[in-house]
Amino acid sequence: MPASISLSGLFWSTPDGTPLFSDLNLAFGSGRTGIVGRNGIGKSTLLRLIAGRLSAAPGQIRVTGSIAMMRQDAMKRADETLADLFGVGRALDLLKRAERGQAVAGDLADADWTLPARIEAALARCALSADPRTPLATLSGGQRSRAALAALILAEPDFVLLDEPANNLDRAGRQAVIGLLRGWTGGAIIASHDREVLEEMDSIVELTSLGAARYGGN
Repeated sequence: MPASISLSGLFWSTPDGTPLFSDLNLAFGSGRTGIVGRNGIGKSTLLRLIAGRLSAAPGQIRVTGSIAMMRQDAMKRADETLADLFGVGRALDLLKRAERGQAVAGDLADADWTLPARIEAALARCALSADPRTPLATLSGGQRSRAALAALILAEPDFVLLDEPANNLDRAGRQAVIGLLRGWTGGAIIASHDREVLEEMDSIVELTSLGAARYGGN
């Protein structure tokens, strides 16, 4: 079954009771969709609801396929390494034990020998070259954001969700975002004000206080 995301009759209010969505109905399939609207209209909230980072309000969110959302907290988690950001620390530890001859038969059956090469390729697509054990604290803000993009590439989800991905990025980081979008063959939902990013979209959804309107093209 093709990957898809559908929202039916979705309602959401802020903690102070201000309504953001009222009977919102949207559907997403393969292709790149930009989410636009004024600040505070609910673009980030919508992505977090789809990703399951917020508990759904009245209404339904149906997801077929896998989803990965770019981690905005990569800037703050200076105690983590690239491997932690990618979620592959244990898998890399297993490979290291296997190389030392310390792994048991059950471990070897789970070993992913392609992982180091795939990590290197994902980092290269984002103009980064670093060992997976590199602490995030040693990277610049732009490099951390590019590492978060590389984590999406490595995960290979059916859908990627990006919330203002070009904010505070250097030129290499902006090009990494655009390169990711141009080469992405699955679904992508991107909340952004950046015209250069929005030029890469196949369709645009505008959120307003009246609901959502979809437009074809970038």
